[in-house]
Amino acid sequence: MSTIAETAPRSQARRRVRIDGWRWGGRIFLAFMLLYTALPMIWMLITSIKSGFAAMQFPPQWWPDQPTLASYEKLLDPQNSVGQDFLRFFWNSLFVSTTTTILSVIVAVPAAYAFSRFTFPGRNFLFFAVLLRNMFPAVIFLVPLFILMRAIGLVNTHGSLILTYLTFGLPLAIWLLKGFYDNIPVQLEQAARIDGATRFQAFVLIVMPLSTPGIIATAIYSFIGSWNEYIYAYTFLSKNEQLTLPVGIQRFFSENTTDFPGLMAASFMMSVPVVVLFLLLQRYFVRALTEGAVKH
Repeated sequence: MSTIAETAPRSQARRRVRIDGWRWGGRIFLAFMLLYTALPMIWMLITSIKSGFAAMQFPPQWWPDQPTLASYEKLLDPQNSVGQDFLRFFWNSLFVSTTTTILSVIVAVPAAYAFSRFTFPGRNFLFFAVLLRNMFPAVIFLVPLFILMRAIGLVNTHGSLILTYLTFGLPLAIWLLKGFYDNIPVQLEQAARIDGATRFQAFVLIVMPLSTPGIIATAIYSFIGSWNEYIYAYTFLSKNEQLTLPVGIQRFFSENTTDFPGLMAASFMMSVPVVVLFLLLQRYFVRALTEGAVKH
């Protein structure tokens, strides 16, 4: 009896040490990943407040002796050509990303609801066919889409980007929302129908409020994907007044020199809307991913 009584506390202690080891290992890994993702942003911010000479020094100067906001002032000043172009590029990116996000949500919400609630011939085939496009890299569709956009007269217009981003963003948006709708009990809609609501009213008044996290997650995904896209914007747009930010900041590169402080300032300001949007809405994004991935 005494041997058994002595062995039990020892096994519990070993189990506790093993659990604590995994917990601390996880914390160290998370700290490393945080440092890995935060350091580029920190270095980008530090470089943006350096002068052109300090940014080119080697070994690098970790903190400038004379920090300056001249790069930001030049970018936000509509009186000079650089500021005019940057603000135009910023507005173009905002317009394309916002329009793509709104249209993506408008199309994905009823499509995902139909895949989740209705049974019709070819339903599974159509659903997996929607996801088939994601099996191929985006560059494969570059030339065919350019030929198509040129044929319908959309080259050098924001409409070409919006249609392209919808093509690439809708499959995952529909898949994400369908998984979320699958976890909303259909009995809630049936109860609303018994009380006299139509199917559309039940969808708007019952399902839509419950699916808000999924809709917000879909909107975040669509906005970030449209905001950061470069290849198609570079291919479809050539007029300076139509360029978006990922393509427009190339003007900081020239044949003889590169304005690294200006480039880092523009890149940092380009990152701010996405980071702020994700930080404000991240709980909805995480909730949508977890609830849509588990079948109750």
